Amino acid sequence: MRFLIQKFGGTSLTTPEFRKEVAAKIVAAQNQGLSPVVVVSAIGRGGAPYATDTLISVAKQVNRDVPPRELDLLISCGEVISGVVLVNTLLDMGCQSVFLTGAQAGIITDENYNDARILRVEPEKIMKYAEEGKIVVVAGFQGVTETGEVTTLGRGGSDTTAAALGVALDAECIDIYTDVEGVMTADPRVVDEAKILDKVTYNEICQLAHEGAKVIHPRAVEIAMQKNIPMRVKCTFSNSPGTLVTNHGEVFGGTIDITMDRTITGITHVADITQITIALNDVNIEKPHLKIFRSMALAGISVDFWNVNTQYISFTVKDSVANKAQQILENLGITPTLRSGCAKVAAVGAGMTGVPGVMASVVGSLSKENVEILQSSDSHTTIWILVKEEDIKKAVVSLHSQFMLGNNQNR
Repeated sequence: MRFLIQKFGGTSLTTPEFRKEVAAKIVAAQNQGLSPVVVVSAIGRGGAPYATDTLISVAKQVNRDVPPRELDLLISCGEVISGVVLVNTLLDMGCQSVFLTGAQAGIITDENYNDARILRVEPEKIMKYAEEGKIVVVAGFQGVTETGEVTTLGRGGSDTTAAALGVALDAECIDIYTDVEGVMTADPRVVDEAKILDKVTYNEICQLAHEGAKVIHPRAVEIAMQKNIPMRVKCTFSNSPGTLVTNHGEVFGGTIDITMDRTITGITHVADITQITIALNDVNIEKPHLKIFRSMALAGISVDFWNVNTQYISFTVKDSVANKAQQILENLGITPTLRSGCAKVAAVGAGMTGVPGVMASVVGSLSKENVEILQSSDSHTTIWILVKEEDIKKAVVSLHSQFMLGNNQNR
């Protein structure tokens, strides 16, 4: 069978009219000889009656410390409601359809409630219904442990469900439907000239997602990449082809040398960051590097963007945990310097690998706009710059222009 995975986000399912548009896309795929397996998120976003955040807030009205097991039982209901409503929409249109929870769809996870990892998928029930000619609708975001406990997959979990099913069913493609028309070269709210990208590599979209782009969850991309299943990020409310996510060869026309026109694919950013700097000359403890980072880990604080040398240690944390990090360091006898109100700007592109002068272009572009670089780092596909939050727009617009991402030929 030729399976197609179609994942629809919560905003695509909020009204009967929207659900009919969703159903039309499902039926169109079936009319092309494909067997659609549809993954749904909970209806709407925070504030909507059945949205995940709404269900969480209901539970916390009584006791803010909801046990993780019970919380998963509650928030998994959002996708069940969404899936049943969509199946009923399809049935009303005369389409045979059936709904499956994550457990019924064979999504087996570990026991890490609220952020479980998929161990394997047992898709026999999906295949049985598909062979009967039925459209299978699966609740995203959820699974079940070996012992039958309901779990959820964390934020963006429906994308992960779609990717896992795509791999298990050897699908021809995984379509991620959202309320935007694809992956863009930058946040259009910041850069007026931002364009939709026709194609990106798996590695590029992972980096863009990790660095602030919210169109797809990086874990889902990493799963699909293992079996080289193409993904498409598309809009529910248009017929735009969206953005194809695939392997390097298909994006760059099969070429081996990727020193080509599109050095940078996109510019993204993350705000609400605090930079923490520690002068090692003032630290009188043994193995300070180890103790500092181990203390952060034990406190559950995620450390990012770290630089270490013989004279200082510098790293970033989210603004929301900066005070906690400071207290931990002071308890170790360390007096750190904190700079809040920072933002991380990232220039992402597989085409920068082996290309000289990319960092010089970044620095030169920001220098022209008088954007102070507080910290920097790079990898084969990404250059990260830490700037003041007030400089986000100048930095992103400048880099977007520097690498000509608004030009059609660089899409």
